[in-house]
Amino acid sequence: MRILALEPYYGGSHRAFLDGWSQAGRHSWSVLSLPAFKWKWRMRHAAVTFAQQVKRMLSEGARWDLLLCSDMMNLAEFLGLAPRCIRDLPAVVYFHENQLTYPVRRESERDYQFALTNLTTALAADAVWFNSAFHRDSFLDALGSLLRRMPDHQPFEAVGQIREKSEVHPPGVAPSPPRQTRTPGPLRILWAARWEHDKNPQDFFAALAMLEDRDVPFRISVVGEQFREVPEVFAQAGTRFADHIDRWGYQRERADYEAALLEADVFVSTATHEFFGISAVEASLAGAYPLVPRRLAYPEVFASPNNDAQDDYLYDGTAEDLASRLTALASRLEQTGSLLDAAESLRTRLRRWEWPNLATTLDEAIERIAARKRV
Repeated sequence: MRILALEPYYGGSHRAFLDGWSQAGRHSWSVLSLPAFKWKWRMRHAAVTFAQQVKRMLSEGARWDLLLCSDMMNLAEFLGLAPRCIRDLPAVVYFHENQLTYPVRRESERDYQFALTNLTTALAADAVWFNSAFHRDSFLDALGSLLRRMPDHQPFEAVGQIREKSEVHPPGVAPSPPRQTRTPGPLRILWAARWEHDKNPQDFFAALAMLEDRDVPFRISVVGEQFREVPEVFAQAGTRFADHIDRWGYQRERADYEAALLEADVFVSTATHEFFGISAVEASLAGAYPLVPRRLAYPEVFASPNNDAQDDYLYDGTAEDLASRLTALASRLEQTGSLLDAAESLRTRLRRWEWPNLATTLDEAIERIAARKRV
């Protein structure tokens, strides 16, 4: 199959998804993309930009069998601008995130234009893919709430229409490089997330303060992308925990990020907003023991087949329980010299999301969608 992929925000998880699938899958790809900045402008102008590019490519003989875009795309607008042969293609939208539930300080700050773009994109697509069941359900719940805000003509039937064509397809991750023998030292804790309020860094640093109070030795790597406004807690923590720091800040090179994963004994998330948790999966596959809150998408991502072992990796979401779990792991490390074997069964399960294993599943899924469109 020949896939036309449209990505208005070609960076982060969006880029990793397209690169990983197109390189590991069996289909041929044409990827039209825009640099990952000024996301609001991207959502507004990408349809016009891509429609122009597609018309030029068609004049040069390009043809496709399926259209794929991300949630950043105004698909309905694009299809209105594109030639008929493009409008007739089966279209799949992949929701990495959405603008209905993206965290804002005050609900009055939310721009409903972008939320409605998510709605029309989902309605225009033949299939709507989400990276987790949690994401699908929270999106559809929020969509119902949004429609109730409308003064009249609320299209409540849209919720059911989108649900009916929704599928859950977790994103793939790159296979981890091999982990070397652990060098001696205290518990090495990794926190890897955007340096923003919705990742709840204050709880992480509060847990570290409790470890200090208990005289638990530890090292930390606090990595992740930073934007113009960084929560003040990072500057405070950088000073307070300076003697514990191995890595601090965004790791620009993939090799440096992978090194942080491979060095970690424990990966910690304190997020209050997360639709999958790619860094948590990557760290786990690299050999780190995950400690993630029992909320959001984490229970489904880290659940065992019978849901009987997930509590090994899920804490109750409080800094106090996180500190207790870290204290126990530090004691275990002191006794065994390594935590690598502690999560081996989890790593075995998570390997299904490595791109060499996952790409075939996604390839088959879009083949089914294309076949339905032809009937």
